[in-house]
Amino acid sequence: MKKYKKLNYSLGMFFWVLALGLGFTGCKKFLDVDRQGSYTADDYPYPGGSGPYDQFIFGAYNDLRSYDVHVDGFVGATSIRSDDADKGSTPSDIADQIAMDNFPVLPDNGRCNALWRGYYTLISKCNSAIANIDTNKVIVASEAVKLQSKAEVKFIRGYAYFMLVRLFGGVPKVDSVYADVASTPVLARSTAAEIYAFIEEDLNFAKSYLPVEWDKTKFPGRITSGAAHGMLAKVYLTQKKWAMAMAEAQVVMNSGQYNLSTPYSTIFSEEGENSKESVFEVQATASATVTQANGIQYASFQGVRGPNNWNLGWGFNSPSIYLVNAYEAGDPRKNRTIFFASTATTTNTSIFGETNPIYPTQVPNERYNQKVLGNPALRNSITRGCWWMNVRILRYADVVLMFAEAANEVGGEANITAARNALNSVRARARQGAAAGVLPDVTATAQDALRAAIWHERRIELAMEHDRFFDLVRWGVAAEVLNASGKPNFSDAKDVLLPIPQAQRDLNSKLTQNPGY
Repeated sequence: MKKYKKLNYSLGMFFWVLALGLGFTGCKKFLDVDRQGSYTADDYPYPGGSGPYDQFIFGAYNDLRSYDVHVDGFVGATSIRSDDADKGSTPSDIADQIAMDNFPVLPDNGRCNALWRGYYTLISKCNSAIANIDTNKVIVASEAVKLQSKAEVKFIRGYAYFMLVRLFGGVPKVDSVYADVASTPVLARSTAAEIYAFIEEDLNFAKSYLPVEWDKTKFPGRITSGAAHGMLAKVYLTQKKWAMAMAEAQVVMNSGQYNLSTPYSTIFSEEGENSKESVFEVQATASATVTQANGIQYASFQGVRGPNNWNLGWGFNSPSIYLVNAYEAGDPRKNRTIFFASTATTTNTSIFGETNPIYPTQVPNERYNQKVLGNPALRNSITRGCWWMNVRILRYADVVLMFAEAANEVGGEANITAARNALNSVRARARQGAAAGVLPDVTATAQDALRAAIWHERRIELAMEHDRFFDLVRWGVAAEVLNASGKPNFSDAKDVLLPIPQAQRDLNSKLTQNPGY
């Protein structure tokens, strides 16, 4: 568990774009947490290895914990829409999430609008930070410090646009800060290709100027060049730029900063935060006196919805029976991922050995996401909502599997062999502690057979980690898979993208709607 001193400091003025549904608000934002690269009272204004622009950069870091960025709408759009999860909670709870689960999602869906607002607010803070780095005359810093500081913010901006383009398709490209309403343009949607080019530009800049590592005792979880290479690999993979994705993933694999040494059972625990598995994760913390302000509601949103000690959250994002049935026999990842409620005749236990509540008399769902289950000692001493749990956005195993997929698609005997070896390295870590014969190495040599094995491994290794829906879409099998897994209303003609929120179209007449809505 992380311990922190409190420090308040101004993040400075920033402007939001009215045409995108964001009000122009000059304000001070305070970040009361010793987290991603932050200061303590003893090392302010900035410690060695950091820089003078952190007062602007931290505004973007802070918004990664926003409810509209990585909680409600995020979980619905990336996980509940997939075949790996059902809505969960209670049957009538939140119509917006019912639509995410069952389709179609309509333009008046409040979660769509919240996602749009959340990511553009994050982008606005990135733009404001870049403008301050470029124009602030009070701060004296070297060109190297300026470049590294901008690289950190451009990574976050690139990630935000990557989320937007996968969720909505082409969106307006906002890359500037405007002084007032009169000077703010009303922007039409850029094409998806134009947004991807902008993302690549930001991430290529970030990988060039970010450090390979930070001092983790001072800056746990702060963005590195490895994170930029890894995210760029996913951006290329999404566009089927196989050779480029393979090359970026290989940089991460050859960096010496990451490996598969962290047991799968540990990755999602407090002890597994910012481990050798972590490439990019959203940092969160809580204490008995500050239970929520420095954390994120991500775990609480998905936590077991039960009685007494099991009143951990709202219970959304319930692992589906289709995910349960996808695991190979004996795979240890199944019980680390899925929390199985007890029944009247069967007693199940949590990863901490607790007796699980009974379905349906005590909890409304048979299954919950066990990857967000915090340590019971902390649940009992801080808050049952587990607001301190980090959010894993990019793990090393994901990078290895991206390399495997890209190498297999590039083809050729050497690349297919490298792809199979990478895949098997993930399976070798997964079978630790399992019975002999569980999760044997994949021996496929044909490209098609190896592709199927890699797709399966991505589903299982990254289950409930917000990649599945995007994977199905980029593989071109979303309708086939989702229609066969209890989501017959899904249509490839429109449901691969969310609708452009009607609230945003009411504010900006230049925003066209996605097909089918």
